[in-house]
Amino acid sequence: MYVTLFVAALLSATLLPGSSEVLLVSLQTQGYAAGWLWLVATLGNTLGSCVNYGLGRYALHWQHRRWFPVSSKQLEKGQAWFGRYGKWSLLLAWLPVVGDPITLFAGIMRLHFGVFLVLTAIGKAARYAVILGLLLSIS
Repeated sequence: MYVTLFVAALLSATLLPGSSEVLLVSLQTQGYAAGWLWLVATLGNTLGSCVNYGLGRYALHWQHRRWFPVSSKQLEKGQAWFGRYGKWSLLLAWLPVVGDPITLFAGIMRLHFGVFLVLTAIGKAARYAVILGLLLSIS
């Protein structure tokens, strides 16, 4: 089941829709070790964000193609936002809807990968720790 959680966490961190929290909570209530659940979910979710970062690194190669999913205006707006709030916004990469684009724009803006990885992992780890902590406190 840890592999399933890893895959769910990885996919939910990409631009694909998904949520790993329900599975995390379900596994914890079934008696799986909270520490291992936290580690597996954090690693999977962080790796999923790395996929977004990688896509962002190469996205500009295709920006003038017709099929490119983001308009020039949207791209400029996202770059300006990331330029203003910068690397520290990666601590919020766990947020629904806005988290995935933050990690994508980190790649587009060519943020140093080490900085990206550390800040993203901190945010993801904290989110899963809070979820598990709340769950453990009420059970």
